[in-house]
Amino acid sequence: MNKNIGYSLALAIALIAPFVGYPVFLMKLLCFGLFACAFNLLIGYTGLLSFGHAAFFGTAGYVTGYALGTLGLPTELGILAGVVAGALIGLVMGKLAIRRQGIYFSMITLALAQMVYFVMLKAPFTHGEDGLQGVPRGKLFGFIDLSDDVTMYYVVLAIFVGGFALIMRTVHSPFGQVLRAIKENEPRAVSLGYDVDKYKLMAFVLSAALAALAGGTKTVVLGFETLTNVHWTMSGLVILMTLVGGMGTLVGPILGAVIIITLENKLSDVGAFLVRTTGVEWFSTLGESVGMVTGLIFIVCVLLFRRGIVGEIGAAFAAANRKKKAA
Repeated sequence: MNKNIGYSLALAIALIAPFVGYPVFLMKLLCFGLFACAFNLLIGYTGLLSFGHAAFFGTAGYVTGYALGTLGLPTELGILAGVVAGALIGLVMGKLAIRRQGIYFSMITLALAQMVYFVMLKAPFTHGEDGLQGVPRGKLFGFIDLSDDVTMYYVVLAIFVGGFALIMRTVHSPFGQVLRAIKENEPRAVSLGYDVDKYKLMAFVLSAALAALAGGTKTVVLGFETLTNVHWTMSGLVILMTLVGGMGTLVGPILGAVIIITLENKLSDVGAFLVRTTGVEWFSTLGESVGMVTGLIFIVCVLLFRRGIVGEIGAAFAAANRKKKAA
């Protein structure tokens, strides 16, 4: 019941957010929040650490941008094309990677993702290092004009809520329970008769499709797509979001995405404020030191918040409830 109240309150805040904050920035937060949730479905509930999720995120962005800008497809079909492309790449990568475990699985996903990166670098429709520019938002279902930022925000919010609901339903389904069993003790899951490779592949493809949905939506929101979104550093960024927020929790990756993306966008403003208040010119370089700051946050979380922010809060509440029951 408490969780339902929390979700309802969060949804109410999200509904009024575009009238308080900048809609484009809020849409970017929603896209990366969905991206982090998709990754968390794989690492947090299946125990598979992928270094290749940027391949799905970036490929979907390119396919969606090309479908809308060059082929002139409707917005919904352009995003769907991106999701299908990401899911197909996820199927191929998954079939190759799930044959290995641990660090070998991670390295295979990284190698395959880098192959996708070089394909996107050389493919003619991606325009190389220039990327795709001027991607039109178009009209959803032929009559919802997405050129208005507030209208676009509510469409992105609906996509985010739908993706999050799918993840939540998956986690609490019998399929999700099998994924948890695989994470906790894979040999035991095998001994119980489950086809572990099939379940891991299904989780991998579902995670890839949701990451692609986030990538395609982000391209529609911002109107461009670049190689940054398909580079391995994007995979590292989504890992950082998940670990900071709380791996294996539903809302942790969303919080992690909000923290990291806000830092990336607002760090230069913070630096300018510190320069004005302290007179120290060094703070003006904070906007160029995003990697250093996020790395410092990662170190602090690893040392002090091993479960992530949401994970530590949940553990504290659980400990308090146990003490109350014991008393």
